[in-house]
Amino acid sequence: MKTCHQFDTVRAEYEREIGFLVAHSQRHEGRPAAKSSAKTAASTKQRMARTLSSHVSRCPECG
Repeated sequence: MKTCHQFDTVRAEYEREIGFLVAHSQRHEGRPAAKSSAKTAASTKQRMARTLSSHVSRCPECG
């Protein structure tokens, strides 16, 4: 699937944020902060999927 520059930019930002959250979760394993980061990473993945899906449905270049 061919995507536009904006799609790639949004996806990269979300993946970067998810990477930070997962790394934090692994670094602080066993602590409440790790559990919180893991939950936030999971919800961020869902938010990314919704955002990108919405983008594809609206963008004439991606859709």
